Amino acid sequence: MKIPIHREGWPAIGVFAGLNAILFLVAGPFGLLGVPLTAWCVWFFRDPERATPTGGQLVISPADGRVLPMAVAAPPAELGMGDAPRTRISIFMNVFNVHVNRNPCEGKVIALAYRPGKFFNASFDKASEHNERMAAHIRAKGADGADIDIAVVQIAGLVARRIKCDLVEGQDVTRGTRYGIIRFGSRLDVYLPQNFAPLVHEGQHVSAGETVLADLAAGTGANED
Repeated sequence: MKIPIHREGWPAIGVFAGLNAILFLVAGPFGLLGVPLTAWCVWFFRDPERATPTGGQLVISPADGRVLPMAVAAPPAELGMGDAPRTRISIFMNVFNVHVNRNPCEGKVIALAYRPGKFFNASFDKASEHNERMAAHIRAKGADGADIDIAVVQIAGLVARRIKCDLVEGQDVTRGTRYGIIRFGSRLDVYLPQNFAPLVHEGQHVSAGETVLADLAAGTGANED
């Protein structure tokens, strides 16, 4: 079966395969010890197709993983979205999850902001505040045509050392399309206005491009920045 691989994965796969080949040359049959690691690297960068829900004003999961405890917090200050608290849905990706990230909704990219930081375990709540991150402000539309501002934040984890984001300011985005990847364990935060109730719960496993996080048609759409 053919496994689709994200283009960002090929350099890392090449390194793993090269080191494995050297191990075979130097240690003979002990090179077999490196085969599982090389196979895992290929598996890590898999990029399967997803069946994204169509219609309506849905917000879907931008990442595969497990929903962490939800919080009410202001979005990253560098996005300029104000300090009004929002519902934060956090998704933790372990090293066995698909790490390709997908746009959570239909809308326009208003702002992008990168901030360097630390590399705490991405499952810790403090990772949202202190870890290296790449944040995007996306403006969607509610059922009544009102603007709804959403933030989606890629956050590096304990062993993650590269965040890739392909978005550009002013770009129109489509729900479920690929927009980036984070290498080796990380987290995604989605900030929604508080008048939209999450449709997922703590501990739930979600799939990028498929699992519905919220329905923008279910609230008033009024931002409170």
